[in-house]
Amino acid sequence: MTSDPDFNLFHPQPLLIVLSGPSGAGKDTVLQRMKERNMPFHFVITATTRPKRENEVHGKDYFFVSKDEFARMIEADELLEYAIVYNDYKGIPKQQVREALASGQDVVMRIDVQGAATIRKLAPEALLIFLTTTSEEEMVSRLKARKSENSAGLALRIATARQELKRIDEFDYVIVNSDFRLDEAVDTLAAIIQAEHHRVKPRKVSL
Repeated sequence: MTSDPDFNLFHPQPLLIVLSGPSGAGKDTVLQRMKERNMPFHFVITATTRPKRENEVHGKDYFFVSKDEFARMIEADELLEYAIVYNDYKGIPKQQVREALASGQDVVMRIDVQGAATIRKLAPEALLIFLTTTSEEEMVSRLKARKSENSAGLALRIATARQELKRIDEFDYVIVNSDFRLDEAVDTLAAIIQAEHHRVKPRKVSL
């Protein structure tokens, strides 16, 4: 067997898994299907100042907080990373991630592309996965179908998503989340994670 003291095939090192990609790629949908399948991960809950959408639940989908509360979290150094996304703040609570990793659980966090770059700097051994659509047209179609923004907001999302698509080289893996093939995308994600747990030189994340 390998001489690496951190290699244990039966009790592998916990992974910090970053799921990212442009708006419209289906990050939330993939995560929801993973939860429905009872996959054994700690799913990080992001804090955000944006308004709650219909069917979203505080403390389950996001922590919905005021801008004043978010500012307090920044001041108290409670966030692993944060950014302004479409005029609202989003951030990853630090303690939540540390406690999950310490318990030996794989941690899955869903963040935008610029947030993923921040995590890579903080934790170079994090596993970065880029989720995308079959085509740019499919991505735009999904964003329009949401009907969650006015025309100016939609134009901003589409322009940002096109820029994010250019940063795919910053990631370890890419998964295409095609329309009507959600389970295939989730199966691919599960296979990547399984393979990573069989690396002879495991990823070692410290935060």
